[in-house]
Amino acid sequence: MLVGGLHHIEIYVSDLQRSAEFWGWFLPELGFEPFQEWDEGRSWKLNDTYLVFVQAKRKHLDIPYNRCRVGLNHLAFHADSRQQVDDLTEKVRAKGMTILYEDRHLYAGGANHYALFFEDPDRIKVEVVAPS
Repeated sequence: MLVGGLHHIEIYVSDLQRSAEFWGWFLPELGFEPFQEWDEGRSWKLNDTYLVFVQAKRKHLDIPYNRCRVGLNHLAFHADSRQQVDDLTEKVRAKGMTILYEDRHLYAGGANHYALFFEDPDRIKVEVVAPS
């Protein structure tokens, strides 16, 4: 346990099956392992931290997620190398997902920031950053 470290993050999603498929291929690429599964949710764990995705109730699906509204903007993950960022970039492309900031990829975060930016099924921005 790391005092002050994140214990978990829980995110409501519009379509649990679609999100579970997305996060289920991506998170293991970074070392996360499946942790919990129940009718309305799934989670993946890495060390002492886990990410939880829960099906939002129908009555809350009327306003879709937008990262520019108040709330979560994006999730950023450490990569172990630039090669891992490159490998994930190719996997994201092969899956037909949109790479954000394509005109500045791989340096969308600045000249010394080597990263992949893309979106999950609810358009939550996902970032994978290589060590500098």
